[in-house]
Amino acid sequence: MVGGGGEAKEDEQLPLLISSSSTNELSQQPLKRTGTIWTAVAHIITGVIGAGVLSLAWSVAQLGWVAGPLFMLVFAAVTILSNNLLSDCYRYPDSDGPTRSRSYLEAVKIYLGEKRQTVSAIFIHESLYGTCIAYIITAASSVRAIQRSNCYHKEGHQASCEYGTSIYMLLFGLFQIVVSQIPDFHNMEWLSTIAAIMSFTYASIGLGLGFAKVIENGRIQGSLGGVPTSNFADKLWLAFQALGDIAFAYPYSIILLEIQDTLKSPPAENKTMKKASMVAIFVTTFFYLCCGCFGYAAFGNDTPGNLLTGFGFYEPYWLIDFANACIVLHLVGGYQVFSQPVFAVAERWFSKKYPDSGFVNNFYSIKVPLLPRFQANPFRLCFRTVYVVSTTGIAMLFPYFNQVLGVLGALNFWPLAIYFPVEMYFVQKKIVSWTRKWIVLKAFSLVCFLVTVVGVIGSVQGLISAKLS
Repeated sequence: MVGGGGEAKEDEQLPLLISSSSTNELSQQPLKRTGTIWTAVAHIITGVIGAGVLSLAWSVAQLGWVAGPLFMLVFAAVTILSNNLLSDCYRYPDSDGPTRSRSYLEAVKIYLGEKRQTVSAIFIHESLYGTCIAYIITAASSVRAIQRSNCYHKEGHQASCEYGTSIYMLLFGLFQIVVSQIPDFHNMEWLSTIAAIMSFTYASIGLGLGFAKVIENGRIQGSLGGVPTSNFADKLWLAFQALGDIAFAYPYSIILLEIQDTLKSPPAENKTMKKASMVAIFVTTFFYLCCGCFGYAAFGNDTPGNLLTGFGFYEPYWLIDFANACIVLHLVGGYQVFSQPVFAVAERWFSKKYPDSGFVNNFYSIKVPLLPRFQANPFRLCFRTVYVVSTTGIAMLFPYFNQVLGVLGALNFWPLAIYFPVEMYFVQKKIVSWTRKWIVLKAFSLVCFLVTVVGVIGSVQGLISAKLS
């Protein structure tokens, strides 16, 4: 296994794959790094806690009181271990080396070469694209939940308050087409800030409502084995899908090195990052356990797939409306957080590939009444519009919250959170094949690969069953 640091070629061979910080020139730019362990913790928690927390009560319900909390703890431990391996790979050729890796893709390129960088980039951008689809589904479900909440409040809990989600997906998509014309991340800090606040707000409301429901019931519902099914195969599929949902909620490997790149030194960045990961995962796991376990304790076998839109809660209706409004606001910003890196890579590659194209490179000044003048680019307008339309179309075709989260979580868990960090660690530490550490880490990687396989199988089976039912 040979690192690719000295063999880097021009990035033009990797269309739509390499992030904005993947060139060596960028790596060597002097930056003032002022981050601390606490800023890193804040970034991690903000990046991790999101829509995935809403599915954890359902996941615990499928796995039961023993396996549900246990697997959340296992995923937390795996996340800490894999991120510790990755944080050591921030510098090259060793953890105290002079060359920094400012992004996940840059680290893969330096340690493993361009071919495996291309593979990792495909998984990363598939993950970003898939998360956008999941966010459209979730946002539409939340708008529908607001309508249903108000309907139940007026007509009674037995009323038939059924609404579709397609129209809300279309409206969300239309809004994203407009918002997507924001040039880049530097112009959307306010959007990211709002998104982070909203994610904490609705997750806390879900936790509080679950706790209140348990107090109201006067007992803890659920069983050791989880929700019963008519046959063993169905139970197995649902358990596999639950693993995929938990996998979606935890890993943050693709943003870890970018967070680590903000840290000041001394102390060494990898030491600070490891401490920050430990604190952040401890806080996140406590939060996840509370949300998942209180949700299952409140509803038992009737635990909804989405804690805030599945209508286990009817009152106070205004609080449910507010929580779902927070979800929508979070996902408006979250969609852009996951879309902008793809936009940047596509536009940079096409600009390099077609330097003489006016369609790709020319900007035109446009003045819309009541709005400030802005610069429009034909390619940006077309590409970003097609991107949003495609994610919206797929979301409308497969509007299944838990199944989509399960597919995304399982599919990306092993390659991005486990395989590449382990392989980079082997190169950096010069670990020889069949040594004790090599065998242990390979076994660790193999077990996580099997989790990805069963998670994908269960989630895809659930997606197909939901589509055909």
